[in-house]
Amino acid sequence: METRTVPFRTYLRAALLALFALAATPVAAADSAVIVLYHRFGENQYPTTNIRLEQFEAHLKELKSGGYTVLPLTEIVTAFAEGRALPDRTVAITIDDAVASVYTRAWPRLKQAALPFTLFISTEAHDRRFKDYMTWDQIRELKEAGVTIGNHSVTHGHMVDATPEQNAAEIENSNARFKAELGETPALFAYPYGEYANAPRAATEKAGFKAAFGQHSGVAYRGADRFALPRFALNEHWGEIGRFREIANALPLPITVSEPGDARVTQPNPPPFALTVSPDVGSLTKFACYGPSRATTNLDEGQRTAKISFAQPMALGRNRVNCTMPGPDGRWRWWGIQFYVPKKTS
Repeated sequence: METRTVPFRTYLRAALLALFALAATPVAAADSAVIVLYHRFGENQYPTTNIRLEQFEAHLKELKSGGYTVLPLTEIVTAFAEGRALPDRTVAITIDDAVASVYTRAWPRLKQAALPFTLFISTEAHDRRFKDYMTWDQIRELKEAGVTIGNHSVTHGHMVDATPEQNAAEIENSNARFKAELGETPALFAYPYGEYANAPRAATEKAGFKAAFGQHSGVAYRGADRFALPRFALNEHWGEIGRFREIANALPLPITVSEPGDARVTQPNPPPFALTVSPDVGSLTKFACYGPSRATTNLDEGQRTAKISFAQPMALGRNRVNCTMPGPDGRWRWWGIQFYVPKKTS
């Protein structure tokens, strides 16, 4: 057999042609984004709000693997408002509460990975210099480095139980503090505890925010209510890399809720729960919803409607319901809602 030596320039030319072809390949477009939410980092004494550092590092490695586009949250919100497409598998990183471990542990890792993120802040904790929270000087440092700062109220209270006047004051007073400390007011709001029922939702819209975010699982998409956008909350239990990949690759499940009219549940409990699923997602054969108790789904494929009944009343406080169905390429479509049952039902 004859052996031939291929000149190096031939290899170089082939490599350049492959590179140009890759650059010319269009990125698949989408009208949705996965938004992930963290609170604490490497604080194992708080497992329900903490992410272990090895878990967080695995998440960042996954996001840097080449299959995702991590964008600032404001850019995603603007794309939704303007009807512009986003790259497929777009992800946004958000952090609530600005505890000290954000500055000492998360920020160095995010900076090294060159990944943008949004930090939602409740101003009272920093004004009163709570021991476990970042200082305003540290917050300014992050802002000057390009981190987006969002509003998370003054007191981190239950806005869902507050009066309209109290909610307006929470927003007005926190914005005043942001203006004084950072020179501007945030464009984005995150509801404390993710409680986004009608009352706090009305307050954020009236205040002029561009969007507001809960803590219910689901994929944000262009047609969703921009004052009740979902985020996947991650902690030690829900932060293993397999689940992270599953949610980072999730697709939207467009749903319109017809009952109940408010996520704040009074009477009856459990509430009537009815929804309509967009025809764009295809057959509902494997559509299913899961709640705080056993859920039975009465599905009308022709009308694209589902009525879900729960076996038991919802507990006081927050109750999450998730609906899912298989999507293309082994990905899951995911939608969620967070109900809130007050201690007093008046």
